[in-house]
Amino acid sequence: MSRILTVAAAQLGPIQKAETRAEVVARMIALMEEAKAKRADFIVYPELALTTFFPRWYHEDRAEADPWFEAAMPNPQVQPLFDKALECGMGMSFGYAELTPEGQHFNSSILVDKTGAIVGKYRKIHLPGHVDYDETRAHQHLEKRYFEPGDLGFPVWRTMGGLIGMCICNDRRWPETYRVMGLQGVEMVVLGFNTPSVNGHRSGEGLAQRLFHHRLSVQAGAYQNSCWVVAVAKAGDEDGNHLMGGTLVVNPDGEIVAELEGEADGIIVVPCDLDATRFGKETIFDFARHRRIEHYGAITAQVGVVEPD
Repeated sequence: MSRILTVAAAQLGPIQKAETRAEVVARMIALMEEAKAKRADFIVYPELALTTFFPRWYHEDRAEADPWFEAAMPNPQVQPLFDKALECGMGMSFGYAELTPEGQHFNSSILVDKTGAIVGKYRKIHLPGHVDYDETRAHQHLEKRYFEPGDLGFPVWRTMGGLIGMCICNDRRWPETYRVMGLQGVEMVVLGFNTPSVNGHRSGEGLAQRLFHHRLSVQAGAYQNSCWVVAVAKAGDEDGNHLMGGTLVVNPDGEIVAELEGEADGIIVVPCDLDATRFGKETIFDFARHRRIEHYGAITAQVGVVEPD
């Protein structure tokens, strides 16, 4: 028995600061048309798919960053993407900067079903970086300045024939991200990322090690929760700031089954059997039989490290 969801991981190459929403949406539509030709049911785009990675720029007045945010979704600039998805009968997920009616700012992603309806929203919880300008860094990473930590938790939605969850970029490095969704039976986690090719704190940590940590995190999350993970990059040189690639699909055994080469716009299409998640969920990661929550209290009782006396 199998339940196949054919997924297109749609990497975006660099988005320059001067590029308009309309230009970016046109690129996303082109990738969707390519995915449709390859019989994809569901397309996944990166974090902050509509803009450059603007948290690399410091504004003394943080409101000066508001033009990068979307006050409604869909809006007139993004509606053509929704129209094309409906025409193709394709679900989609993409990330964007969200400005709420209450004036809150989140790094968000949405899940859209094959009818064009937004069925899920996720707001990034594990925000990396810093709040104020840091002259010791090779580059600025000001997500903590421009975004608030997500307030929706890690929900999972029953849609497109399976149980699908979302996370964003740095979330993939935290095992709690996957486990909270795993405890809801998640069968596929989709995520977008914009990851600099060099660690701003440690210049010696370059592209090879960054990609190693990326793959390690995603493969571990997939294996330890017996789920598919679709991780999609925005990559390349954005106004002199380089983002790594590493768009890939990992199966429930933690194996990379497809990885996109290069840093340009492109897709990989993978038929994902959601029933392939069952073996792990019914054996080594049968949580109901094997978890011992009486010993896990520190995970939620404390934030930082508490050393023994």
